[in-house]
Parts: sequence; structure tokens; C-alpha cells
Amino acid sequence: MDIQNSVEQELSQLGHDQKEQILENFSHFKQFLSNKVEFGEKMGLSEESLAKATEYVANYLANHEEPQNREEQVLMELWRSGDKDQQHALAHMLLNMVQK
Repeated sequence: MDIQNSVEQELSQLGHDQKEQILENFSHFKQFLSNKVEFGEKMGLSEESLAKATEYVANYLANHEEPQNREEQVLMELWRSGDKDQQHALAHMLLNMVQK
């Protein structure tokens, strides 16, 4: 199974209430992303693979979920305004943010 399918499967298994809880505030979102990154690291995923997975999550959120707070709104606007290279760079920045 490739990373995109794994991410899509994980996101599809989240119920509406779980998504709401994760997106309720930015700290919850960062913790969720941090947990998934930590899991990916334990599985031996490279930084680039983690960034690709982060891109899939960001695309999903931008296309399927409404931002629940100002931070998520800014992230969505940055994501939508960027080209593929800029989105990839933002995915790396999100990884850096949650790995610290």
C-alpha cells in the first residue's frame, strides 16, 4: 500500500466527531499530526515520505473540511495560494513544526 492510500484510508476511518475534535483547536491538530509523524518515523519513513503524507493530509483538509479556527484558516489560504513546490515546502515546514 502506498502512502497516499494509507493516508486516505486513515482519514476515511475518522468519524465526523473525531474530525471535529482534531480540528476544534490548533493544538489538537498539531498533536494529531505529531502523533502520525511519530508513527511514520517508527515505521522508518523518510523525511520526504513524511512530507508527501503531510501534503495528502493538507490537500484533503483544503478540499473537504472547513477551518475551525484562525490558524487553520491561514494554513488553508496559504495552501490554496501556493503552487505544488510551495505546498511541498509548506508540508516540510508543518513537519518541522510538529517534530520540535
